[in-house]
Amino acid sequence: MNAATETEIILLPPQDTALQVYTTANGLDPFIAHIRAQIDEFNSNVPDLSTAKNRQLYASMAHKVAKAKNALDAVGKELSAEAKKKPKVIDAERKRCWDLLESWQAEVRKPLDDWQAAEDARIDQHQAGLDHLRNTNTEGASAAMIKALIQDLAEVTIGDDWQEFEADAHRAKAASLATLNEALAAQERREAEAAELEALRKQKAERDAQDERDRIAREAADAARQEAERTAQAQRDAAAQRERDLEQHAAQLQREAQEAQQRAEQAERNRIAAEQQAEQDRIAAEQRQVEAVERANQQERQRQADEKARAEAAAKAREADTAHKTAVLTAIKESFMLAGITEAQARAVINMIRREEVPRVSITY
Repeated sequence: MNAATETEIILLPPQDTALQVYTTANGLDPFIAHIRAQIDEFNSNVPDLSTAKNRQLYASMAHKVAKAKNALDAVGKELSAEAKKKPKVIDAERKRCWDLLESWQAEVRKPLDDWQAAEDARIDQHQAGLDHLRNTNTEGASAAMIKALIQDLAEVTIGDDWQEFEADAHRAKAASLATLNEALAAQERREAEAAELEALRKQKAERDAQDERDRIAREAADAARQEAERTAQAQRDAAAQRERDLEQHAAQLQREAQEAQQRAEQAERNRIAAEQQAEQDRIAAEQRQVEAVERANQQERQRQADEKARAEAAAKAREADTAHKTAVLTAIKESFMLAGITEAQARAVINMIRREEVPRVSITY
């Protein structure tokens, strides 16, 4: 151990008086005061934390205090090992010196730590904003809900308050809008297809119901015809039996036969009327089916006309947007040319801005 050594801001007690210094209450005060003087001199001209070089000065000064703390503690540890008779006094002074210098170390480093914490919070806030802009989850969303998401995102204003993240925010917003618009188009197609399938399902249900009504009508007509045939056959059988068994009552049988014939004729008329009614029901059902098909065709023609109108409106909107952007770019170019640069140079500058090669400069359409 040197008699007197100064390493950076460290001033150690001479070897011949070191034991007296460490065994005297507050004996290290002159050396601690030397370190405090260096800290106060550093604090009297506080470096600006805005540059990495100056922030390193804070870390360097805190490191010097730490080295001084360790050096003085090392001397005390050596003396403690050499002078076991007074370990408690030496250790108490060591602890007091350690704690004091450690608090000064924290004091010197605090502005740097505070700046770093604020910087981390600022970056985290911008990152959270970018995560919000990049959120394009539309799972289970309807077309109306996706439109609302697009409108909310379009209304987000990106300006100087985004600082160095402004370009990232513009790109994230543009990418999310493109993704949401694609999702909207896909969802609108799905909903249109679902509506069309529902219409076809209803048409099929109507056809099935009509087929069921036609079947019931046919079965009713067949039953009426069979009943008439059974009645006529029964009447003929009864007449024959009566003719065999009651020949003596020919006149009565003749009257009964006439009555039976009348009933048979009436049954036949009933059968014919039932068949005619069934035919009328079938024709009416076919007419309703034709009308349903015509309505479906008319709806399809209307849907195609609406789709064509939407496509034409979208094309006009794109043309108008292109014309507007061309007018904006032409106005910018002419402004540059009025400033004295050539048309080719003006075009080159505009293209650099559009490719985001000019920091903090963008074109608003």
